[in-house]
Amino acid sequence: MDIRNPARRTRRRDPGATGTRAAGVVPGAQGVRRVADLLRALASRGETGARLVELAQACRLERPTAHRLLKALDAEGLVARDARTRHYTLGTLVHELGLSAGHRPGARDRCGPAMRAVAARTGDTVFLTMRSGLDSVCIDRTEGAFPIKTLTLDIGTRRPLGIGAGGLALLAALDDAEVESIIAANAWRLAAYGGMRAPALAEMVRRARRLGYALNDRQATPGAMSVGMAVPSPPGTPTLAISVGAIASRMQPARQREIAKILKSEIRALER
Repeated sequence: MDIRNPARRTRRRDPGATGTRAAGVVPGAQGVRRVADLLRALASRGETGARLVELAQACRLERPTAHRLLKALDAEGLVARDARTRHYTLGTLVHELGLSAGHRPGARDRCGPAMRAVAARTGDTVFLTMRSGLDSVCIDRTEGAFPIKTLTLDIGTRRPLGIGAGGLALLAALDDAEVESIIAANAWRLAAYGGMRAPALAEMVRRARRLGYALNDRQATPGAMSVGMAVPSPPGTPTLAISVGAIASRMQPARQREIAKILKSEIRALER
């Protein structure tokens, strides 16, 4: 498989499909896909939200279509619109639904002890990342004792898979064909993250495989670096990754390797 230039093999996609669309789509599901894409786009914008034109562009929708869908979602409480800024954000119903789903023990409960141990041993900020289709989502964060915090991700932050050390670790754990497909599908979204390009991301995947850990030294947050490692999943490919973020001066090569060893030992303890 050749991942030197994955963008060149990008296939034509439905204008509304930016998320987890599978190859075999149920007929008539276009509206559901578009709604899901809008909700994912809003989730990626956090508390500031986004304007109609930004959401239409992010989801590759015609502006009237995006407006019609957002108006319907607003009526149902799934999105909210600020009349002053004209920004849309996720609505209260999303939070309410999340409460119903979030009470069950899950990844945060399982990985919490490992994250606290890594934070204690490194002194830096530790993130738990979960794969969600073509994206990665930060689902937990633990701060270490070092006084300068690197809070580059909030819980709930959503980004294209491969952006950030946790997402990069998850991407590098996949087979070559899937890596190429995901980078190609996300190619048009990457530039918003530090000017990332598909060939550069493919090279970072190759480097992560050589090193044995994901290194984020080219993306998004100036002055910060991170090291990440996927959490093995016996049934199949990993869906979770733990990463450590710190100011660049604390991330010299020797310390990168030290952090990688700490991650590896705590992830092994987590597996046991």
